[in-house]
Order: sequence, then structure tokens, then C-alpha cells
Amino acid sequence: MATGRLMESERAALPRVVGRPHPLIRRLLAQPYAGITPDAAPHRLLLSATARVSLVVKIDDSPYRPPAFVQGAHDRCTLVDGECARSYVEVGMAPLGAYRLLGRPVDELGDAVVDLQDVVGTSGRRLVEAIRDEPTWRGRFAVLDRFLMNAAERGPEPSAEVAWAWRRIVDSRGATAIGPVAEEVGWSHKRLIARFARQVGLTPKKAARLVRFEHLLAHVTTDRTTPWPVAAAEAGYADQAHMIRDFRAFTGVTPTEYVARRGANFVQDPSAARS
Repeated sequence: MATGRLMESERAALPRVVGRPHPLIRRLLAQPYAGITPDAAPHRLLLSATARVSLVVKIDDSPYRPPAFVQGAHDRCTLVDGECARSYVEVGMAPLGAYRLLGRPVDELGDAVVDLQDVVGTSGRRLVEAIRDEPTWRGRFAVLDRFLMNAAERGPEPSAEVAWAWRRIVDSRGATAIGPVAEEVGWSHKRLIARFARQVGLTPKKAARLVRFEHLLAHVTTDRTTPWPVAAAEAGYADQAHMIRDFRAFTGVTPTEYVARRGANFVQDPSAARS
């Protein structure tokens, strides 16, 4: 079952139908709805680290994992074992969006797979039933719209201070330090870290590492002629070894292996090929 962010080569093997969320909740999500029907249900998936919170609802059940579940943000790649469902819908919630939509501290989820009913109560079971009753993807996405809009109406609004800190991290591409941000919002360093983790699911430092890494991937995906050392420096890494450590932590593979899986033709540094 796909949660978080799959390696691109694996994601490409999962046929999907994309649905646009209702405008009222679009800003709370990190990506459009996805209806997934694998040609052959994978038994093992390597998922990249992500600041998103994933919601998955199975249309066809499987013996592994609950009928609907969420998985919190995680700053390490994770391996998911056990056959996936042959059809399911997936929602990627933005970090602060998950806090509002799930109505609870996001850090309580950790990086585990948690039954949706344990998070939102019996409305989780009703969501599964309503989605399975719909014969079309359009109808299933409409059910998601109604469920999420109702959740958004009831859910807590993230604090302005945490929202400001998250925006500063994103705008700086992970380069901002938390100390100055704490001073800007008038909180102690300790208080901002605790509140940020509660509402985002990661500490500011971990979130900044992920934002920086996402920027690196976006850069090398659009510009495949940039040598890895140059891309690392432009993304804010101290050196290439620093970048490689994050690659391994976040994707489970080295930059060279990542390129091979994507079939890209980036300019490689000899040291990266040996890493």
C-alpha cells in the first residue's frame, strides 16, 4: 500500500487516476487525490521520507493494514511489507493541513500506520463504506471531498506562530535557523520546537532537512546537466558527502542508484559513483 512518497520508478508502475480536490480544502493538501490500481499488487515498497501525512482508503481489501489508515510524517525512508490492496485511494495532506483535518496533534501519529478509526472515530468506518459503495473514481473523490470538508470545519486552526515558522522554512528552502524565527514570533526556542512538532509532525530541524532535500530533487529533475557537487552546493549542502547522507536517509539509496531508477542522465561526480 502506497504511503508517503514512493521512489519514482516504483510509483510509475502503479497506474493512477488523478482527482482535483474541492477548492475549499485544496490548500490543506500537498497533492491531488490519487486512485491507484496496480497491475500486480506489490508485496514490498520502499517509501521515501516525507513531511506529508498520507491517508489511504482501500477499495479492495487486503490482509495487511487496516481498511483505511494514516501514516504520519517521517524523516527516514521506510519499508512497507505485505501485499497491497488491488485498488485504493490516497490523499497526501500538507503538514499543517493534516493537523486541521485529523483534529489532533500530528506528532502523535509518529511514522506508524494507524487505523483511521483510531484517529477520527466511527466516521473513518463510514468513509470506507461510502467510498466502496461508489462505482466510479469521480464518485469516490466526491466522497473524499465531503469527508475532508466536514473535517476541516471542525478541525483546529494551526497557530499563526507555527504557520509563520513553516513558511519561513519553505521560503528559505530549509536554510533558516529556528532561533531567529522564535525571536520573530516572540516564543522561546523550546516552546516553538514543541508546538511546531505537535502541529507539523516533525521538529523544525527535521522539517528543514526535508524541505532542502525536496528542493534538491526538484532542481536535478528539471536540470539534468547539473553535476551533483554543484546541485548539492546550490541546495545548501555543506559538501557532496552531506548530500549523499541525506539521500541514503531519505530514499534508502545513493544518488547514483536514484538516477539509475529514474533513468535520468545526470552528470555524475566520480566520488558519487563510488558512494
